[in-house]
Amino acid sequence: MQGIWQQTRRTLGILLGSFIISLAINGLFIPHHLLSGGVMGVALILNYLFGISTSLSILLLNLPIFLLGLKYVNRHFILLSLVGMLSLSVFLSLTSIWVFPVQDVLLAAIFGGALSGLGSGLVFNNRGSLGGTDIIAVVVNKYYSYSVGGVLLATNVLVILASAYLVDLQLALYTIISMYTSAGMVDLVQEGLNRRKTVFIISDQSTAIANAILTQLNRGVTYLQGEGAYSHSQKQILYCVVTTLQLARLKEIVREIDPQAFMSVTDTREVLGKGFHHRDFD
Repeated sequence: MQGIWQQTRRTLGILLGSFIISLAINGLFIPHHLLSGGVMGVALILNYLFGISTSLSILLLNLPIFLLGLKYVNRHFILLSLVGMLSLSVFLSLTSIWVFPVQDVLLAAIFGGALSGLGSGLVFNNRGSLGGTDIIAVVVNKYYSYSVGGVLLATNVLVILASAYLVDLQLALYTIISMYTSAGMVDLVQEGLNRRKTVFIISDQSTAIANAILTQLNRGVTYLQGEGAYSHSQKQILYCVVTTLQLARLKEIVREIDPQAFMSVTDTREVLGKGFHHRDFD
């Protein structure tokens, strides 16, 4: 029963994300001849040059890609990607007459990118994709060891160059702004307020601080052994990972126990394991 509910929740999340993306495309991108990345960008170029429906282009362009994915990529990922691609095509058709009253191209690029990133983040959070270059990137990564991000970046660059040559250079530059905004929003949706921080603490009261972290924050702590380069004295270094919301409380704990403690905080892109949410896209 739990598996059915989880799958239903993921499907609904992908549908919602696809709907939001369709609003960005029809409401902000198309009226100002802006582009998106990957297959959607190609579909938009075809729309601007030949008047071909974006919903139809998405289906036709993705067909050979999905056939490739069925052979080389995890079937579950392909199924969720198929849901994302088909729902996006349907929503693009249903929302084709919805246009936001935004006259400024820059505002359209910024808010269109943010809206598109919000939708994409929801799709990715639910282990799906919108097909297209996402599947190509996974296949290339699997067999040729190129990073997924690198492949996606390369395809986006090609779309931008094509738009600059075939459509308009200035609009291609606005598209870069839109893509940047979209990428930032995707990160925000995926990480949100649950962004992690890696913390190193050097203190003479390391045991007391570690106990406070365990009991008050319910986070694990690891003791590392260190040696001062100047004094050659042995020190215990505390290593722990906390969320952004917990960081402020951790600073208070350290300050209360040892005001002289040395504390280093760094951003952490991803944490897998007990106590942190795990997203499996394989």
